[in-house]
Parts: sequence; structure tokens; C-alpha cells
Amino acid sequence: MDVQPPTSRYFAALLSTRGRSLIQLLELRAKVPTYVWCSLFTALGGFLWGYDTGSIGPITVMPQFEAQFGALSPAAQGLLVSSILIAASITSVVAGPLSDRISRIRTISVGGAVYAAGCAIACSAQHRPQLFIGRCITGVGEGLFISSITVYVTEISPPASRGRLSTCVQLFNTCGVMTGYFTCYGTVKVPGSFSWRFPLALQAVVAVIVAVGTPFFPHSPRWLRIANRHRDVEETKRRLGIASASAEDYSVDTVIPNVRGHFGQDLKNLWGKDIRMRTLFCVFIMAIQQLSGIDAVLYYAPTLFSQAGLSSTTSSFLASGVSGILMVVITFCCQWFQDKWPRRTQMIGGSAVCGFAMLIIGSIYLSHANNTEHGRTAIICFIYIFIAGFISSWAIVCRIVCNEVQPTQTRAAASSLGQCANWVVNCVVAFSTPLFLNRSTWGPYFLFGGCSLLNAAVCFAFQPETKGLTLEAIDSGFEDTPFQSAMRRRIGNLRNRGNNITRDGDESISTAIELVEVATK
Repeated sequence: MDVQPPTSRYFAALLSTRGRSLIQLLELRAKVPTYVWCSLFTALGGFLWGYDTGSIGPITVMPQFEAQFGALSPAAQGLLVSSILIAASITSVVAGPLSDRISRIRTISVGGAVYAAGCAIACSAQHRPQLFIGRCITGVGEGLFISSITVYVTEISPPASRGRLSTCVQLFNTCGVMTGYFTCYGTVKVPGSFSWRFPLALQAVVAVIVAVGTPFFPHSPRWLRIANRHRDVEETKRRLGIASASAEDYSVDTVIPNVRGHFGQDLKNLWGKDIRMRTLFCVFIMAIQQLSGIDAVLYYAPTLFSQAGLSSTTSSFLASGVSGILMVVITFCCQWFQDKWPRRTQMIGGSAVCGFAMLIIGSIYLSHANNTEHGRTAIICFIYIFIAGFISSWAIVCRIVCNEVQPTQTRAAASSLGQCANWVVNCVVAFSTPLFLNRSTWGPYFLFGGCSLLNAAVCFAFQPETKGLTLEAIDSGFEDTPFQSAMRRRIGNLRNRGNNITRDGDESISTAIELVEVATK
């Protein structure tokens, strides 16, 4: 009888185990729909965005970076951090119309390639001008792919999982922030320029992966419709793994006009009679999201923690990394409940938490309680509370809602316009925060707290609930804001009372009610 030697039996068992693992992996791949894998891969763009947010602030305060470029003034630091946002805000305006023409996935791929080129230039910088140029080119790429990713994920996801999959972009974003913090924490002690060049090089590698991998994905079925490629819709749905029972109506009788006109027409469509309020709402919440102060906290976390009493560079870097871990944990937990929680409630509640946390921090600085040990501890705790409140609400829901409330023909253009507004305000915040903190320790916190409470009021009055609805149902049902619906109910009650009064000859109340009705339309 042929007996195998022990080594052969070992390798046979190992190969058998590997074979079973491979089979299990293939079975898992068969069970998970393609649209899930597409959403996860494109969400790497969110990782790039978060990684830059988490790494650029620590990089600018590294001793090795200062040895190469000199110590940056508050204005120079703000300009370097915000330079990527300046370029991104400009290109994000054209990202929507561009994605309507060449498709969502090709726009993501082009953006990834440009982003990688910018990171390579910044990584190899020997002088400040080259560093700024690299940052600006990186921003051009970021402006192209960020809004296109959120549109693509929204359009390929069924209603039951749209919230969770759209949250993947934010989950990867927070993972990027955490990775950026800890990458800098790990390299800050490395001598020479490698300490700050390596974090930039890592960005370029991930961007190349996004640029090369994305073109192999199926197109969005909704993009195929607006591109008049109706014959490809069913085949694409099959490739994406969208079951007929869970698929949204991609072939409804509603005719989607050809939106692949010239650039000006794409933006003009956003201000049509039935669309303009949705556009204004999206632009407002995307812009004022940054006035909550979240990126001021993320970009300048080491500075804020140092100001709060953590004196050493490594301690402030470590505290920043802890905030990154907190963001990842909260995002991961919220992701599983995203399609069960009302979007409107999340945004209102999150705004309130962020607002009060900022006001408390500002009050501590204003009263000089930050000079005590308990005051410094309270500041650090409320920074973490602010981050938790924002990440569990606005960071997850804001872009989902902006994409959901828009009809297909304006979704890409509205997403890019909203992202542009977001980056313009973000640029102002990123540039002015070092200057603001240099002049006043408490002023920025009161500003950000007030804007967060304004967010809550606007969402309470104007945001509709979109959880669990198909995009077409949201489109057809977006007629009355919560404020308008409440006002109409109250007007109905007043009219009933007014009818009783006017029977006695008093017409003034009836006239006043009619004026209020006109004002709420």
C-alpha cells in the first residue's frame, strides 16, 4: 500500500483546508450581490477624503516638516490645509454634468487618477510652491469623484439597503481619518522627511487602486436611462444582482428627459419651479454642515487638544487618534440601524447635541475655567461628545438625504452643487480656524454652536422623511415640507373657527386666513 510521508500528508491537508476556504469565499461572493461590492469599492474614495482630513493637520506640525519648509504661520497653515478644498470646490461644480455625460464610474476613475498625480507631486515636494501645487491638483481629483461616488451608490442600491450602503462612504471616511491620525502618530518619531512623505505616498497608492478598479464596474441603471441606453438596463440590473422583488422601478412610465445637454442647461434645471426648493435645501444643509465646526476639529485636532492642555506632540497626536477610533466605532454601529432610524430625527437630534457641546466648550474658555484640571478634562470630553453627535447624524445622513430628495434628471448636478457649497464653506473654515483660534479661544465654539442649532431649526421646518421610500416615491411625494403640512393643518382648524365667526358678519379673520394660505404655498 502506498503510504504518503508526513510532509505530503501535511500539505495535502493544508491544500484541502485552503480549498474549502476558497470554496467558502466563492460561496460568499455568490451570496453577496454585486451592488454591495461596487458600493464598498467605490467607498474607497471616502477613505481618501478622510485620510487627507486626518493626516494633513498633524503633518503640518511635525518637526521634520518644519525643518523642510519652515514653521508655518497660522495663515500659511490654513492656506495649505484649505488649498485642496479650493480646487475641489471648483471642480465639484462640473463633476455632476460630467458624470451625466461620461457616466458615474468613469468620472470616479478620472478623479482617482488626478488625485494620485497630485499626491505624488506633494509627496516629492522640495519647496512650498510644489507642495501647494500638489495639494491643488489633489483637490481637482477629489472634487470629481466624491459627489459622483455618493450618486452612484444611491442609484444602484435598493431602498431596503440604501441607507446602510450609502453609510459605507462615511464609514470609509472615518476609517481614513483614523488611519491618517495613526499613520502620522507612527511616523512622527522617524528622522528625516520620510516621516511626512510616507503619509502622502500612501494616499497616492489608494488613489491608483480606485482609478484602475472602478472602470470594471457596471453602470448605474438610472444613468443608462438618462443616456438613452434603455436596452442595457435589465442586463445591468442582473449584473448588479438587484432582485426584481427588491428593485426600484427603473422602467416607470415617467419619462426622464435627456439631461445630457450643455453645462449651463444642467445647472438651469436645478432651479426649475418644482426643483428649486429641493436644490436650496440641499445646498443649505451641505454648506452649513461645515459651519458645525466638524472639520475645524478634525483638521486641527492636535492644535485643539494642545490648547486644551495636552502639551506634548505625541499626546495630542494620540488624542486625535482616539477621536478617529471613536468615529469609526460610531459609524460602524450606526450603519446597521441606518435604514431603521428616521433620517429627519437623526439630523435634528445630532444638530442639538453638536450645538450644545460647542456652546459648553466656548463657555468654559470664556469663563477661564480651562485653567483648571477639571475644565481641561471637560473640554476634551465635550470635543469627543461633539464628534460623536456629528458622526452619528449629519456625517451619515446629510448626503443620503441630498441625493434622495432630487429626481434622477438633476441628482448628479445637485449633488455636485451641494458638494461645491460644502467645500467652499469648508475652505473658509479650514483657512480661518487657525487665525480665529489665535485671536480668541472661545469665539469659534460659539459660532459653530449657534450654526448647529440653526441646522436643527431648518431641518425641523423643511426636511421631509425619506427613510424606506423608493427614489421615485420620494420624487412624487416631495410636495409639502413638514412646516407647510403643519401650517395647512392649523389653517384648516382656523378656517373652521373663522367660518363660525364670519356667520356673524366679521370678514377680517377669513381674509387673514387666506393671506396666510398664500404665504405658505
